Amino acid sequence: MATDPGTTTETGPAGGTGEEEDEHVKPFTPEKAKEIIMSLQQPAVFYNMVFDWPAQHWTAKHLSEVLHGKQIRFRMGRKSTDTVPQFETTCSYVEATLEEFLTWNCDHSSISGPFTDYDYDKFWAYADYKYVVSLFEDRTDIFQDVLWSDFGFCGRNGRESTLWIGSLGAHTPCHLDSYGCNLVFQVQGRKRWHLFPPEDTPFLYSTRIPYEESSVFSKVNVVNPDLKRFPQFQKARRHVVTLSPGQVLFVPRHWWHYVESIDPVTVSINSWIELEEDHQARVEEAITRLLVCALKTAEDPHNTGAWLNPTEVEETSHEVNCCYLNRAVSALFDHYRTSKTVETQALRTNGEYVKKEELNMHSLMEAGQTGSPNLTLGTEQQTASPFGPHLVPVLPSSEDPPSERGGIFENDGQDFVGRNGEHSGKLHCTKKQRRMSEQENAAVEQIASNSAKAPSQTYISTDDLLDCLVNPQVTKIVAQLLIQGRSV
Repeated sequence: MATDPGTTTETGPAGGTGEEEDEHVKPFTPEKAKEIIMSLQQPAVFYNMVFDWPAQHWTAKHLSEVLHGKQIRFRMGRKSTDTVPQFETTCSYVEATLEEFLTWNCDHSSISGPFTDYDYDKFWAYADYKYVVSLFEDRTDIFQDVLWSDFGFCGRNGRESTLWIGSLGAHTPCHLDSYGCNLVFQVQGRKRWHLFPPEDTPFLYSTRIPYEESSVFSKVNVVNPDLKRFPQFQKARRHVVTLSPGQVLFVPRHWWHYVESIDPVTVSINSWIELEEDHQARVEEAITRLLVCALKTAEDPHNTGAWLNPTEVEETSHEVNCCYLNRAVSALFDHYRTSKTVETQALRTNGEYVKKEELNMHSLMEAGQTGSPNLTLGTEQQTASPFGPHLVPVLPSSEDPPSERGGIFENDGQDFVGRNGEHSGKLHCTKKQRRMSEQENAAVEQIASNSAKAPSQTYISTDDLLDCLVNPQVTKIVAQLLIQGRSV
């Protein structure tokens, strides 16, 4: 089968499909793929699932022709080795066509045009977070090029997808997504993913500044960490994988990730899959938005650009944010009313007369504390692991961070799927109890460390206060208290 440069065929990790296999048959049915996605508790890479997708031809050059000179926004960042993360608020932006981007990227110079002021050797460009539905509003037929229905999500295509186009070094700061889980299809070039499990959140020094709805950022530059300032980060369990064209990465709910382009041009397509837990998460996000905007606006009413991510375009007034919170709470109650009705009807239809406990806020709180379904793998699935040549788990990396070996600009092309290239089917659950005790002690150790600093370093800023008020663990409790006294 003919392919564009930068795409792969039906071959798997070992470079072949096996004589007994039909290269045109996908290794997982849509039903099985969805079952895996909704139950898997660790990141994994799907192979041989997208070889017939028209979107495999979405190279930057192809998209530049489809968009016919349409300008899009590029985020410009520096190719630096600073220990401070490059948040969007510290980057500059240019409006340019993909053709202009490719000219600058290939020639490494630009005599005229939007990239004139950006030396290729010093800067990277990233057209990130581009909604396909908006980008191709005049070409709705192109939505059908993306077939997430192959993963069991019927009807989901490019309309529910996001496009990412970057140059060498382009990256997103380490963060976790508040909503859903993530499927990422690599189209062109390679990207290296650094992932950390939700349990390591105390070691990632989370912050909501800059504020972006649904994104919790880490203060740590995970590829060049300042361990004197963030000593707990040494306890974080890094999982690293290099995603190549034709592969699809599954990122479970609340896994931290830092993503960097390690080839001259990279193109990715992703889709966030909604989960049951998102209903309460939206309440938590509404609380966060209200508090961050209230305190930061009061601190400096005329300088939102310093703390509000450029991706946030909605009004941030207190009145609007209060309405947002009320809508989120109402939506949560509506959802559980519907769920309760459906459950009752199902019981009656099946002729069952089992007495069901009345749904109340206490049960919702318990559900929120026990974790999400996609982070739990049933007993039957543990004994029959889904891993194999077509689904490879992303295991903890025994390697040093890339920056400590020379960074992305001296990339050796190694695929960090697991230690020594092994693809183990064992789920990551070792030393769990010890890890939990470390997490509980992390906050105490940080406080003790801070109290030992000189008086000049103990000044508490608005951001310091917000780091505590809108810590994900705190907003979860606040959300549960908000809904606890209200009946469904």
